[in-house]
Amino acid sequence: MDGMHYVETPEEDIASLLQRQRKAYLAEGEATEAVRKDRLKRALQVLMDNKDEYVRRISEDFGNRSDSTTLFADVGASASALKEAIKHVGKWMRPEKRPLQFPLGLLGAKAQVVPQPKGVVGLITPWNFPLTMVFVPLAQMLAAGNRVVIKPSEHTPQTSELFAKTFAEKFNDTEVAVVNGAVETSQAFAKQPWDHLMFTGAPVVGKLIMRAAAENLTPVTLELGGKSPVVVGESADLDMVAERVATMKLLNAGQICLAPDYVNLKKEKRDTFVDSYSKKVEQMYPSMLSNDDYTSIISKRHRERLEGYLEDAREKGADVRVINPADEDFAGQNQSNKLPAAVILDPTDDMKVMQEEIFGPILPVRTYEKTEDVIEYVNERERPLALYYFGEDESEQKKVLNSTTSGGVTVNDVLWHGGHETLPFGGVGNSGIGAYHGYDGFKEFSHMKPVLKHPSKTSIGRLLGIVPPYTDKLKKNVDRMIK
Repeated sequence: MDGMHYVETPEEDIASLLQRQRKAYLAEGEATEAVRKDRLKRALQVLMDNKDEYVRRISEDFGNRSDSTTLFADVGASASALKEAIKHVGKWMRPEKRPLQFPLGLLGAKAQVVPQPKGVVGLITPWNFPLTMVFVPLAQMLAAGNRVVIKPSEHTPQTSELFAKTFAEKFNDTEVAVVNGAVETSQAFAKQPWDHLMFTGAPVVGKLIMRAAAENLTPVTLELGGKSPVVVGESADLDMVAERVATMKLLNAGQICLAPDYVNLKKEKRDTFVDSYSKKVEQMYPSMLSNDDYTSIISKRHRERLEGYLEDAREKGADVRVINPADEDFAGQNQSNKLPAAVILDPTDDMKVMQEEIFGPILPVRTYEKTEDVIEYVNERERPLALYYFGEDESEQKKVLNSTTSGGVTVNDVLWHGGHETLPFGGVGNSGIGAYHGYDGFKEFSHMKPVLKHPSKTSIGRLLGIVPPYTDKLKKNVDRMIK
């Protein structure tokens, strides 16, 4: 929200909090299943006991945000992740037996992988889904037995203030704590020697976070977004594509890391798609400025950034079509920072809208002649967080998915693969490092420690002949290994 001011948290306070959490973690020893479930249930209470206040504050932080959007995409998603962890943490914690190479298993050796907490985890979260970006990774961090320090976004100050208050009511700060502040606090936070650090945000900031973490060799999980393409195949139903793309492109006004960033389709289908897309948008949002279901852009700066994309595209010759069903005067608004939907036809690569992640309700529409063309276009760019394919042609689908690399894929829809706790969620390359959600998140925030046990009464080394002096026994065993 514009005009916000934050009191920064001093670096020494963050360092002190980290040390106290680490001391408590080491003193506790093993975090039992009961302890982990208790912390997860308290986190769920933090969410559910205060959900109405969170909904209200998030809307105020945005200028306007639909209660339904927050309840579905923030409260519902967060509750699902916490409940999933509560239900399965006991199973996730169990050591996993592993087979051994012949003949060690026959000689009495046993092996397993034991999940162990990493220790104290730092979590830096963004503003676009304030609850989800805190509670979903927190669910897996707590399930893994870690202590956690959260640094929520300064762009949602009222919500972040409520985080500090509500977590303090349910947790000792040596278990879960919240520190607030802006850029200086984030910089100080990233410099700490966490046992693991997670950041969600823009790639340019992700590089700074990774650079700071490297000083302590802190392992990182980075969720960074990027330009996620939609590939519309020859067999796709254009009305279906238009509705599903519009639904998620305008959810939260497009301020979603997984939002479809640009559409690729055959040239002869372009006008039909754009017409259908415009009609779907008008049906969903017959008005926008006066419609509480239509979310504001988070700040004046971001609204002006998006308006700059449109102006830049116009100046460079693009056909920019604004979708404003009620013909509302967006220039006359005050603090709401709403921006009408828009499509940009046949954008060129020199336009800013095709160079940067959009994070708004603007949809560029490109055309291609052959499937190979769009595959080449995607592969020439940074690897996206998601790729979306529409169509019924299994051969074409396979070709697109096997020939491109992305963090994840949804076929015949957009975004939904990121909503399932049973699927890992993460990017690749410029769109991120590591993955979380469900069991994959549990493993991400655990040290998966291999434990090998040899029998005490039988010397496997002597049986294999590796105890000097070496004999033909060792030679025979080596010959068997390389045969």
